[in-house]
Amino acid sequence: MSVRYPAPLRPGDRVGVTSPSSGVPKELRARLDVAVRVVEARGYEVVVGRCMDGAGHVSATAADRAAELTEMLTDPGIRAVVPPWGGETAIDLLPLLDRDRLRDAEPTWLVGYSDMSTIMAPLTLLTGVATLHGNNLMDTPYQTPEGLLSWLDIAAAPQGHRFTQRPPGRHRATGWDDYALHPEVSAYRLDTPGGWTRLDGDGDVDVEGRLIGGCIETLVNIAGTPYLDPSAFARAEAPDGLLVYVEACGDDALTICRNLHGMRLAGFFDAANAILVGRTSAPDAPSLTQHQAVLDALRTLNVPIVADVECGHVPPYLPLVNGARGRVVHTPTRSELVQTLD
Repeated sequence: MSVRYPAPLRPGDRVGVTSPSSGVPKELRARLDVAVRVVEARGYEVVVGRCMDGAGHVSATAADRAAELTEMLTDPGIRAVVPPWGGETAIDLLPLLDRDRLRDAEPTWLVGYSDMSTIMAPLTLLTGVATLHGNNLMDTPYQTPEGLLSWLDIAAAPQGHRFTQRPPGRHRATGWDDYALHPEVSAYRLDTPGGWTRLDGDGDVDVEGRLIGGCIETLVNIAGTPYLDPSAFARAEAPDGLLVYVEACGDDALTICRNLHGMRLAGFFDAANAILVGRTSAPDAPSLTQHQAVLDALRTLNVPIVADVECGHVPPYLPLVNGARGRVVHTPTRSELVQTLD
């Protein structure tokens, strides 16, 4: 098995929208319509699936969600699949997805973050198909800050393409836009300065490896299972090691610390040459900050740990391609992540 990249999106291609986890409530459908129009404005046809109900915590039964996701990912006429957002229990799809059918199909971009990493990381590890951890559909209308790319930019890139992203130096510290009141919102309120932070010590970082990772709160539940074995993937596809990225959605620092300890014990970080940690607005604990939680759990790995990367739940977003070759550079004057689709 080798890493396989979907064909680049071209005008006229179809983009599938389904909700493998949470659907869209009626009061937020206007935002969904706005996001669909943004994708259509890039020249793509958008196909919205059946599994979109937002009345509960999931959009449909697990069987229906798994079937629709599989149908879209194996339909040769659909070139990318993107959910409105994440959710809570996409884990229930994992035993229902037809791994052989997904592996044998022509690769299709699967895009998203948060609970979507529960599906995307295993898909890359088990089938070798690259997946795109970045914006969800509801984030797509936002203007992309200088230095970063949209998922639409990356999904349109050819195999072998190399691209560089750099932190814009500002982020959104708190709060979310109210899509019910302002469905057309397209400008981030990036009101807080800040760049990347090395947690494990001083010195320049310049490290390479294949990228894999996702949301701590969802991946911790499958670490150490056959669905999430980065070490096996590294032995087959990245003998020189991985760049592992993780990010906390909302759990407090003590919970994140415990989760990261568990992921480390399960071998999730065994092949890591460096660890990237997403910026978070999740709460600290009285005796432990989010940064300290990461160090408490991962310091003994003796690899560079770079935090406050734009790969989490705090806007803006720096999309990462699971399976791509990556090079992270962090010095007092330079921070960048280079990815190559090969």
